[in-house]
Amino acid sequence: MSEDKNSLILTEIRRLTAAVERLAGPPPVANDWTAADCFVWAPARMHLQPVPRPNRVALTLIRGVDHVRDILHENTLRFTEGFAANNVLLWGARGMGKSSLVKAVHEDVRRTTGVSLKLVEVHREDISTLPVLLDLVKAAPHRVIIFCDDLSFDHDDTAYKSLKAALDGGVEGRPDNVLFYATSNRRHLLPRNMMENEQSTAINPSEAVEEKVSLSDRFGLWLGFHKCSQDDYLQMIDGYADHFKLALDRSQMHHEALEWATTRGARSGRVAWQYIQDLAGRQRIALDQD
Repeated sequence: MSEDKNSLILTEIRRLTAAVERLAGPPPVANDWTAADCFVWAPARMHLQPVPRPNRVALTLIRGVDHVRDILHENTLRFTEGFAANNVLLWGARGMGKSSLVKAVHEDVRRTTGVSLKLVEVHREDISTLPVLLDLVKAAPHRVIIFCDDLSFDHDDTAYKSLKAALDGGVEGRPDNVLFYATSNRRHLLPRNMMENEQSTAINPSEAVEEKVSLSDRFGLWLGFHKCSQDDYLQMIDGYADHFKLALDRSQMHHEALEWATTRGARSGRVAWQYIQDLAGRQRIALDQD
């Protein structure tokens, strides 16, 4: 009888242990900085997921944003060399290469300097876990750019407070080996109606708005991207066509590219790339971006 009772107790202990382990989730995964140069942050497992083949284009293929390209490149180069550099917010027109520029500059600086520069992408929904990521990254023997693409915040979203703390660095300050780059369609990262609501409902409206707008002030550099002209758009088309050796009469290519942009209601780097993909597909040419 005693053995049966002990067996039941042991079975119950195993069942409870299994239940606790399920609630706790998977154990943290060991991070290997040498596995890649680009990573995606997976906070549930405290894991930096390596990205062996990042989706990016060569820096020379990004046209129409020469001024901001040079500023971002210089800022990244200074950071890589161990000198003072700023967090950067790339904001403005959609499809003009904001995220492509971040990835291209990272790769160009890494290759030309030979310094171990890592890029860690944080998804918008994981911004609240930034303090945990910073604790992990500050111990890395590498320079690290933390990158968040298409960053913005909606009404009643308090995750921006974690970002503010991460950018300021709190009592410890921002780790010397970490820089933060973000892209957004909004210069102030928050919708105008959100700030207007704060202004109409707060006891002190100006202070409420200042609290929201001050998030953008944490970025030392604001790089604006604006809609491109027709000439800039066609230069993008020509640059892609030359790089990938696409065979088509230039005037016909321009005519098709402008018609392509008209059907989409915009001219941008993204629209130019979509046309080039279509043209290369018709010519059965593979687009190897490396």
